Amino acid sequence: MLYWWLKHGLLGPLMSTVFRPRVEGAENVPPQGGAVVVSNHLSFVDSVFLPLSIPRPMTFLAKSDYFTGKGVKGAVVRWFFTASGQLPIDRAGGKASEASLNTGLQVLAEQRVLGIYPEGTRSPDGRLYRGRTGVARMVLEAHVPVIPAAVIGTDDVMPLGAKLPRVRKVTVRIGEPMEFSRFAGMESDRFVLRAVTDEIMHRIAQLSGQEYVDVYASTVRNQA
Repeated sequence: MLYWWLKHGLLGPLMSTVFRPRVEGAENVPPQGGAVVVSNHLSFVDSVFLPLSIPRPMTFLAKSDYFTGKGVKGAVVRWFFTASGQLPIDRAGGKASEASLNTGLQVLAEQRVLGIYPEGTRSPDGRLYRGRTGVARMVLEAHVPVIPAAVIGTDDVMPLGAKLPRVRKVTVRIGEPMEFSRFAGMESDRFVLRAVTDEIMHRIAQLSGQEYVDVYASTVRNQA
């Protein structure tokens, strides 16, 4: 109920009126069944514009920090992420990564749409970075299609460090489904997982027009 109200009763109409985002390819989202929407990640507001552009309810796996903030701001952020159907995950690796995988698989087993940012974090400079292979493992284990997507212009709406959004042009481009049944039963092969992930990232790059960099975004950010 909260998700419907947020998307159709409050935030959706407001964002459509103010920003007038252009949505291309919404018909590529299957009307039923589990699916994984994978997207580039430029800004905090990607998690607003992308769900509003997908014709079905979508659950994101969001970093747990968004659910543990202090004070009024922390409470507002926590309410928004909960109301918009996002689930907290721990990105610490090891057992935490396994728990995140299982959370995603549960969403897909319920025939729902799951949203993932394969880069794992926002781009530090607008380029597209190497994807984490967890998305490939999830897709192969769940036997669901991948829906590649690209958000364009959200880094102008709310750049890293910005406190408030600015009115700028935003495009959400949704590509045709990708399927990887040819790799059935190979979800434990790290070379297959890397190949699937790279294919997904290549398609996102085609949709977004971003320059692709074959290193992890987190590595670049830590070196800054």
